[in-house]
Amino acid sequence: MGRVFLGIILGVLLVPVLVLGWLWRGNVPVAVADPPLPQEHQLVGLALNARIQRDQVKAPPIQADEDNLVAGARVYTEKCAVCHGIYGKPSVFGGSMYPAAPALWEKHQHGTTTIVGVSDDPPGETYWKVVNGIRLTGMPSYKSLLTDTEIWQVSQLLANADKPLPPGALEILRGDETPAATAAETGQEAK
Repeated sequence: MGRVFLGIILGVLLVPVLVLGWLWRGNVPVAVADPPLPQEHQLVGLALNARIQRDQVKAPPIQADEDNLVAGARVYTEKCAVCHGIYGKPSVFGGSMYPAAPALWEKHQHGTTTIVGVSDDPPGETYWKVVNGIRLTGMPSYKSLLTDTEIWQVSQLLANADKPLPPGALEILRGDETPAATAAETGQEAK
């Protein structure tokens, strides 16, 4: 009986010591080019999804109308496009991140369904990600950088990425917006 307890105690103490030794020797894959740990994506995804489900706002306080989608397109191109790309043009370096920043305007397969970006996520989930950011992914928290309304506008825009968007939003997302169009919308004359 004493040997069993000794074995259990050594096992309980030895495992953390071996893990710490592995960490101190620099063997953990921390570089973007390193292969992921076994089951890394599933473990991290499980924790992230549970947290989002617990905390997300279920009903957006703004509608996905033309004004909000156009405003969301402006915020998106200024703050998000550098990592996630614009309509019809992926980010130059978003794919080099680990994990890769999702291309939010490209179609991809999700099971048997074709999805555009994160349009299969409810706006509250995208809102949570924008407000809080996601550790160790490069996704920052925009809580102190954007207003709550701006975050909801971007969230509604991305939730509707698979639907026809207003022409003004598409112009902005394609980089086609002209100074005259911008001036007309803000009530200023183009020079």
